[in-house]
Amino acid sequence: MTRFENKLNFLRSQAVGYHRSLFIYLPGMDGSGRMLYVQQEQLETSFDIRALAISPRDLSNWDLLCDRLIAAIKKELKQRSDCCVYLCGESFGGCLALKIATRSPELFKRIILINPASCFNRLPLLNWGSNIIDLLPDSIYRECTSVLLPFLTASDRVNLKDREALEIAIKSVPSKTAAWRLSLLRNFTLGNRSLQRLRQPVLILASAQDRLLPSVEEARRLVSVLPRAQMVILPESGHVCLLEKEINLYEIIKKEHLLEKDLCLKNC
Repeated sequence: MTRFENKLNFLRSQAVGYHRSLFIYLPGMDGSGRMLYVQQEQLETSFDIRALAISPRDLSNWDLLCDRLIAAIKKELKQRSDCCVYLCGESFGGCLALKIATRSPELFKRIILINPASCFNRLPLLNWGSNIIDLLPDSIYRECTSVLLPFLTASDRVNLKDREALEIAIKSVPSKTAAWRLSLLRNFTLGNRSLQRLRQPVLILASAQDRLLPSVEEARRLVSVLPRAQMVILPESGHVCLLEKEINLYEIIKKEHLLEKDLCLKNC
């Protein structure tokens, strides 16, 4: 019998700097936490990064994921003299970011959502297709993941080695776990009243060439509900935009005036 684990941990910056703002990155469906590496060097100039890594055999529901993640963030904050936390969620991680932010809004000064999958449950075709994955053996599922890559990336904007890294990360997740995480997206709900509790600035990046999700449409919906949200449309980008050589998340954060170097000293 296959044993499934409930385990998560943070991958840390190479150069840990407790004087920097804490940047919590929540990954997409792969859950590896490693797909931020293209952006990491620039981000480390101002942030101390923690990338969430979820065990490939983790079948936690939303509530359990949120409880454990909030506890892990609070543990990180006990080791720091500042309280300035940026929360960044990509795709599946965007849903998780919204969940934990609405539960514990006081923990986060800034929220960044990148093509959040919060619209998944409103897409009948994706819902239907996701049900099939649970029926596939791991060997067949891994072969099928190659078909997904064109829907995830704008191939002319992502280097070959980065596409290969993405494929490896996706294939590291067993079909049982992939089906479970898709079921979480199918059942993801968060009412407008909960979203309106988020009073901190929220930046939403939406890829106009996203072939997986209607990310621009969803970003507009979220902006209409969240009190202090702003949207940046990436006109040439695909769903997994952080692997694209033309995208610089750090520069976008600066340009949108979300980089507040003195924020922690003023508010802690």
